[in-house]
Amino acid sequence: MEQYLRFIWLVPLGFFAGAYGTLIGAGGGFILVPVLLLFYPGEATETITSISLAVVFFNALSGSLAYARTKRIDYKSGTIFALAAVPGAVLGALGTTYVPRRHFDALFGILMLLVSALLFVRPATRRRALEKRIPSFTKRTLEGNRLARLVPPRLLLGIGLSSGLGYISSFLGIGAGFIYVPAFVYLLDFPVHTATATSLFILTIMSFTGSATHIVAGLFHEGIRRTVALVLGVILGAQLGAWFSRRVHGDWIIRGLAVALSLAGIRLLMMAWP
Repeated sequence: MEQYLRFIWLVPLGFFAGAYGTLIGAGGGFILVPVLLLFYPGEATETITSISLAVVFFNALSGSLAYARTKRIDYKSGTIFALAAVPGAVLGALGTTYVPRRHFDALFGILMLLVSALLFVRPATRRRALEKRIPSFTKRTLEGNRLARLVPPRLLLGIGLSSGLGYISSFLGIGAGFIYVPAFVYLLDFPVHTATATSLFILTIMSFTGSATHIVAGLFHEGIRRTVALVLGVILGAQLGAWFSRRVHGDWIIRGLAVALSLAGIRLLMMAWP
């Protein structure tokens, strides 16, 4: 019984990660990895990343099911981008054991801080620019359930982005929603709520691919009980996050993502410090 009690604290951690990750469309892995690395300093990197990626899958799946009921997922774009991410997800999962984690943590921590700084720019500025450039963009279409209509250049941009993010997602075990959401909003002109929902749909396929690769390659040989405890919390938290997202303005979702990115980036840099 005592061996199970040691993992009880992971349930509320999973709940928080699932709720917040679903709210901002990031999958929650960027919360889990720093915490797991802090509390399990003796664990191999591939164990931590495989646990996190498995939890990201259940988080993204639960959140996607909740968002599907509100019809916010752009399935066409999401499927194309998810398929583009599959090869990278496989390579990223296999590459975990070959690259020093500390070096990549430092690089990715800096990347998250840079993206966070960009997101702190007032979202309303971007909204006004879109309304000027595309008169048909109204507040309703920007914040509603409108599905994106991607022209070929933007479609190719999304495919290229997904290919790289598939690798990063599996390699770090954190999902890539924190890049997908701002990229969808600022580069592909997705409405914020559609971006968060579609991001989780892509993460479901991407994280499943990475987790399956971990299992087949024998990298997911430990951490089953910790994964189960986290998943219990994540499934419930994801439903709450999807429900809460309907009551939070899109600008606040972006600002919340910026805060989360800055904190995660600082934490990664601290862990990477020699």
